Amino acid sequence: MLNRLTISELSARLIKREVSSREVTQACLDQIARVDGQIHAFISHDAADALAQADVADKAIAAGASSSQQPLLGIPVAVKDVLAVKNQPLNCGSKILGDFVSPYDATVIEKLKIAGAIVFGRLNMDEFAMGSSTENSAFGVTRNPWDTTRIPGGSSGGSAAAVAADEAIATLGTDTGGSIRQPAALCGCVGLKPTYGRVSRYGLVAFASSLDQIGPFTKDVRDCATMLNVIGGHDRRDSTSVAHAVPDYTKALDGNIKGLRLGLPKEYMIGGLDPEVKAAVDAAVKQLQSLGASVEEISLPHTEYAAATYYIIAPAEASANLARFDGIRYCARVNGADPIELYSKTRGAGFGPEVKRRIILGTYVLSSGYYDAYYLRAQKVRTLIRQDFLKAFENVDAIITPTTPTAAFKIGEKSDDPLQMYLSDVFTISCNLAGICGVSIPCGFTKSPKLPIGLQLLGKPFGEETMLKIAHAYEQSTVWHREKPAL
Repeated sequence: MLNRLTISELSARLIKREVSSREVTQACLDQIARVDGQIHAFISHDAADALAQADVADKAIAAGASSSQQPLLGIPVAVKDVLAVKNQPLNCGSKILGDFVSPYDATVIEKLKIAGAIVFGRLNMDEFAMGSSTENSAFGVTRNPWDTTRIPGGSSGGSAAAVAADEAIATLGTDTGGSIRQPAALCGCVGLKPTYGRVSRYGLVAFASSLDQIGPFTKDVRDCATMLNVIGGHDRRDSTSVAHAVPDYTKALDGNIKGLRLGLPKEYMIGGLDPEVKAAVDAAVKQLQSLGASVEEISLPHTEYAAATYYIIAPAEASANLARFDGIRYCARVNGADPIELYSKTRGAGFGPEVKRRIILGTYVLSSGYYDAYYLRAQKVRTLIRQDFLKAFENVDAIITPTTPTAAFKIGEKSDDPLQMYLSDVFTISCNLAGICGVSIPCGFTKSPKLPIGLQLLGKPFGEETMLKIAHAYEQSTVWHREKPAL
């Protein structure tokens, strides 16, 4: 089945013309028809457009195009419903945007197209990327391909589920507090959150502008490196994009990690960590040591304040960013007798409960009399958290942690307890606050039921090369990434 193959495997076959892009794309479309009724990873997809793109790719290959020039030539890539794709719907998992269609491509989409990718489909997500379970979508719940009674993680749950269920060869998601790494861990695929500024955010509907990053979901680490090669780089249209050279990340994947120093933060081995998750991470640490890396205990002393800090800064930025959705300039409108009534009715009908909760919280911490007590103090703690990481990286090349405290939980299990839901991201939040890079890779399974467990590697700012090198060496020495859900 072509849809089960990786980017690198398919690229080799496509260039040799052993298979066609149309066949690969059709295999993905057939899989969507077969399993997405159970999974609901996709909000929508245009099969005719995807096949038309595939035919263009096949013509390019026949004319002599190469994967060295276009590394994603003929490869179907699906997109989280928070990224602008010209002439495709853009809803952010919400009712408030109505039938809005994007008039332009996000920078990452432009780069995918230049690289030859077949860009198709809108993937389900927590509304405006606010959630950890993909239960907060106006378009329904996405389910975990390993157990459809369980959540796939969030907010990029559709992106993770689509890769795990082989409905797309790769996908794009976004990570504000763990929204790539957490669902990647729970669905058993690879998910990368790049360093802040590594990937342009132009064309991304903002949740929290100082935290958001776009990144890939893939079936293995090499594909992740290939995707980052394509989407990384400076963009003058994004003022937070950093003019930092983009190496060829695939060249670092040589399997040799002898002499590299890895840090294991004591603050991450907390009481709420599931024993099976801890056992899998401990085994992964031993495996990395057997490959020649050294592991030492480190301290990130301000870790305990990360969740509280995040849930002040992120809602504050969200309340400002989502103010634009007012029913005046665009989006679905509910008319009122005056502008205030129009705003309140439109936003009341258009936003879901989690988005409303965060807007209210964010508005509160920014309000007169509370700004200094909450928002300003949170920014100071954020600086301390970043300094913890920079100090640790003076002595280690990367940091190892669990990605999540537990495997995927049941749908509805935490819906009535927002605090417990927020703690699902307790191991991923610090990475965003510090602006560093992180990747989640499969490192095992729970026994009953069989559910994926993720290992998180955190790298220095713009240290994706070393981080991916370590992730690849571990992956190639284990079998976890080859496992598939029994759909």
